[in-house]
Amino acid sequence: MAGSEPVTSPDQHKPGHRKAGQIGAVLSALALLAMICGNHEGRVEDLWLIGLAVLLLIIVIGDIVLRRNGLRS
Repeated sequence: MAGSEPVTSPDQHKPGHRKAGQIGAVLSALALLAMICGNHEGRVEDLWLIGLAVLLLIIVIGDIVLRRNGLRS
């Protein structure tokens, strides 16, 4: 049985939908920024929400730039 199927590692499998992941990350960043309008008093929560939203957007932009320059497949 083991000889009939090729042995592959998880990184050889076809990756998921890249555009869907990027759209999901941008929508998540927008949702995080929408949470700033809340009933909390401290600013620490705002800093975390803004920081995480910016981190998501940096990851998406970095992925787009790397793919455009051919440094990532």
